[in-house]
Amino acid sequence: MRAALWLLGLFGIAVAVALFAGNNQGSVTLFWPPYRIDLSLNLVLVLAVGGFGLLYGALRGLAALLALPRQARRWRVQQKERAMHGALMDALSQLLAGRFLRSRKAAVAALAQERALDSAGAPVPHGRQLRTLAHLVAAEASHALQDRATRASHLDHALNNIPDRAPLSELELREGVQLRAARWSLDERDAPAALEWLAALPQGAARRTLALRARLKAARLSRHTQDALDTARLLGKHRAFSPAAAQSMVRGLAMELIDGAHDTAQLQRLWHDLETAERAMPELAVHAAQRLAQLGGDAALGRSWLQPAWERLADPAADLPEALGLKLVRTLESHLDGLDAQWLARIETAQQNNPRNPALLYLSAAACLRRQLWGKAQQRFTQATQQLGDPTLRCRAWRHLAELAEERGDAEAAATAWKHAALAH
Repeated sequence: MRAALWLLGLFGIAVAVALFAGNNQGSVTLFWPPYRIDLSLNLVLVLAVGGFGLLYGALRGLAALLALPRQARRWRVQQKERAMHGALMDALSQLLAGRFLRSRKAAVAALAQERALDSAGAPVPHGRQLRTLAHLVAAEASHALQDRATRASHLDHALNNIPDRAPLSELELREGVQLRAARWSLDERDAPAALEWLAALPQGAARRTLALRARLKAARLSRHTQDALDTARLLGKHRAFSPAAAQSMVRGLAMELIDGAHDTAQLQRLWHDLETAERAMPELAVHAAQRLAQLGGDAALGRSWLQPAWERLADPAADLPEALGLKLVRTLESHLDGLDAQWLARIETAQQNNPRNPALLYLSAAACLRRQLWGKAQQRFTQATQQLGDPTLRCRAWRHLAELAEERGDAEAAATAWKHAALAH
């Protein structure tokens, strides 16, 4: 369609020229004494147009001839820039392929090309970023080669290459260099150095997922459990892990923190510093109550910590694992000193609502024993020995029956109970 329009336009121009030139009787007279020159107007117009074209072509040719040195210089600069970028891409490719010596050599070549361009008066606009990336690649390759001296040299050049008041894109690149330095320190299990690099990051960069992951690893490596727990909480809120993995990590760190408590006061402070959702974890509550019992803490306090877990055990519809339920019963048994009537009623109610749960039957018998209800305790311990599958609880039930028989003076029943306890253990 466009070609047809052009053809129609040319036909129109040809018709117009033919109409103008065919009947044009005009002439141009030039007086050059003693001569007189008469020229047709059409010839004058053709000569004018031709002269203009010839002059324009001559000027363009002269300009192109004068621009040849500049174009040659631009071509040489382009070739050097292409070689520089090609060397940097080659360095990255070799690094990803695991050819670290070739990668470092290509990065050094890219730096040499950039310096040559700068000294030739043709610096690239993104020269600082390119130099930083090249130094970073060379440092990464040196780290893989365990060449610490070369790595430190390239790392210093990469950090000092970007000033504090550089553009945002260059500052972000510097933050990336600092994060890589922290990862290198973690690879060498140098937690203090990694924490020092992470502390040098700006506040916004320090809260990124990658920085938090590095901080978590450094805190765990340096045995800073509280810092590791706080970092794990932040990672969980940022959804850096799946909910189950984040909960498991937080639970493990909290247990490690509880194990480090040296007295009941410190343990209570740690427990109250935990978040509400963490205190509601049955595994964590049982672990804290066990540690409290080991430190000789208040039994009533331990029972209060175990109450959320106990409610899940007492609920028949709850999905509390059997192993955790047995552990909860054993832990709660160690906190039965000073058992009040309210807790006794809770245990009785739970046992009646779950008559097929032998662990609750055993706990009810132990509660009756602590409340000095000897007959009821003996009856329930006897029933528990026939239903319990856990050897530890079954052994304890026989031991309690042996002690009750000794209190009654029934030596034969006591001996039989001690024998069953020894076999169950």
